[in-house]
Amino acid sequence: MKKHLLALIAAAGLLTACSSAIDANGYTYDPWEPFNRKVFVFNDTLDTYLLKPLATGYDTITPAPVKKGISNFFGNLGDVGSFANSLLQLKFRQSLQILARVIDNTVYGLGGLIDVATPMGNPKIHEDFGTTLAHYGVNSGPFLMLPLFGPSTVRDGFGRVVDTATAPQRLAIDDKTAYWTLTAVNGIQTRAQLLPLEKVATDQPTDKYTLVRDTWLQYRFGQVTGEQRSAGEQKALDDIFEQEQHVETQ
Repeated sequence: MKKHLLALIAAAGLLTACSSAIDANGYTYDPWEPFNRKVFVFNDTLDTYLLKPLATGYDTITPAPVKKGISNFFGNLGDVGSFANSLLQLKFRQSLQILARVIDNTVYGLGGLIDVATPMGNPKIHEDFGTTLAHYGVNSGPFLMLPLFGPSTVRDGFGRVVDTATAPQRLAIDDKTAYWTLTAVNGIQTRAQLLPLEKVATDQPTDKYTLVRDTWLQYRFGQVTGEQRSAGEQKALDDIFEQEQHVETQ
């Protein structure tokens, strides 16, 4: 949705040097572009008239410590999925690192409301079922713009279905009203975090669909392959994208 648009446009300037690597690996394959563009317009319109107003109101009335706590809470849930997928990839050392992060934040961080692990030297590591499929050699397939969820590929779209079906909150919460309330709060919270990027997005003269597609594919390529960037460049990208990754498995 537009949360992806804003994050991607803000990150676009950091990724221009990677386009040849993406082309070489088939990551700009977009045979369904006419359909994808229609979905992109739908997502953008829905955000403009629904999500952005809700996020603006939420951002106005919610104290900053509460917003930070909610973000940390959902980030901690996302780490559980990263742990599971790290195990599936047989990355045992990394799995122990992620598990330690979850335990520290859950026990000492008041159920995940406070991120105590990062200052202790255990930063967030993102894994999902899409990266697991890629680890075992599954190609990305064509680019696919998903209704509501935004940019993806065929492989990552399937991975997202699995991630959603196995999300910790989905498995732990039987009450549908409570689950969907939690999901809505997470979505609005994530969208509110991206409100400061509005000006960056509107200042970009480039075709937004192309910019979103290419930037997301380049970022995802680096995420899947572990391709290293400069420290400053990678930190800027992580700061932008980590705000919206943990909402995708709700």
